[in-house]
Amino acid sequence: MATNAIDQTRRMLSLVTYLRERPGARVGDVARAFGITEDELISDLDVLPMCGTSFRGGDLLDIDTDGERIWWHNPDDVAEPLRLAADEATALLVAARAVSTLPGLREGDRQALLRATAKLEAAAGEVAGASSRLSVTFESEGGVFAEVDRAISERRRLWLRYYSPARDELTEREVDPIRLFAVGHTYMEAWCYLSEARRTFRLDRVAEIRLLDEASSPPELELRDLSEGLVQPSADDPEVVIEVGPGGRWVAEYYPHDSAEELADGGLRISLRTPDPTSLRRLALRLGRDGRIVSPRYVADSAQQAAREALAAYDGQE
Repeated sequence: MATNAIDQTRRMLSLVTYLRERPGARVGDVARAFGITEDELISDLDVLPMCGTSFRGGDLLDIDTDGERIWWHNPDDVAEPLRLAADEATALLVAARAVSTLPGLREGDRQALLRATAKLEAAAGEVAGASSRLSVTFESEGGVFAEVDRAISERRRLWLRYYSPARDELTEREVDPIRLFAVGHTYMEAWCYLSEARRTFRLDRVAEIRLLDEASSPPELELRDLSEGLVQPSADDPEVVIEVGPGGRWVAEYYPHDSAEELADGGLRISLRTPDPTSLRRLALRLGRDGRIVSPRYVADSAQQAAREALAAYDGQE
């Protein structure tokens, strides 16, 4: 079952306490205790050594494994009570106050955060006064989040106007929301009645949203595993071939692809898959002289037309 970042963080915090009390614990025993696979446990163990007792690193957790047992070499070094520097306490207080004002935050979570903030203010002393002069304001995405969160809780349908950068257009659609999640940005996964399929919507691209009276009834769908990222092309998606010069090699690092063949000029011939090949027109415009779409032909023609239209927009300008 897929877990999100919050679940993993909670697990790793518990894992630290568990390992401190069980030196040399067996990998299999620990994985079973936490209800995860051994591979998931090893992934957590790869992260823990990058954690410490300070925002600046402090004493890092010296934890490793030989594949059979797990060893924590410096548990006593990190057992001292945490002492925050002035800038660290300020950052925590400002962030906590900002998050407590977020629309859509459940009241129980808000109250727990406010209690923790009050304790931190008491411990921080004069620093708390300095932090009160700083503030963080969230954009209107918070209002969209609140509406989606309410729709999920009340099992109601949503109407929205959504901007698609790939097509540079606004569309109106009704959706049954399934879940909210964050992968860099905040997204809503929903059943879309316009597309008659599951779709993912980035909240900061929602131009307008309205809660409807109709009940939400999305089909029974298995939740996508997002551990490998948001974009996970299917083998059934159309193949697109792109040739890039040396200045466009970054495409192979940024886009999931099937193959990347070296070219004589130092560039690459990249084969990738996408459910909507025309969405790569913007990539072609961004690449400019550093790349071109080779196939399918209709995508290449579409990219060329987009480039001509962009150039025509500059005709007559000084």
